[in-house]
Amino acid sequence: QLQLVESGGGLVQPGGSLRLSCAASGFTLDSYTLGWFRQVPGKEREGVSCISSSGSGSVTNYADSVKGRFTISRVNAKNTAYLEMISLKPEDTAVYYCAATKRPLRTTTIQALCDSGDDFGSWGQGIQVTVSS
Repeated sequence: QLQLVESGGGLVQPGGSLRLSCAASGFTLDSYTLGWFRQVPGKEREGVSCISSSGSGSVTNYADSVKGRFTISRVNAKNTAYLEMISLKPEDTAVYYCAATKRPLRTTTIQALCDSGDDFGSWGQGIQVTVSS
């Protein structure tokens, strides 16, 4: 059974940093495209960042709102993905989800996958990130 579990969220002051983790079980994360998404109540889900499988070159994508501040990575030996977040802003406050898809990049682009999120079939339970003074 595919399972994703997020951790590392919490309350941080503006300008601070957090690192979110996404531990996978039941499958090899390296073979999937992995994405981080966030959602605020009453707003649409936003694709924050995605990284393709190693076989597809570990291509990354970032939303314009987080470029230069967030970094997605994956440690295959731990079957875990990360989202390093620096210079956090109050508008980064949201529930963050990690998700995985097997859809191959030859049929789409990493940006299209990440912008939509609809092809991601496995999702974590979500974790709250609050940026506030």
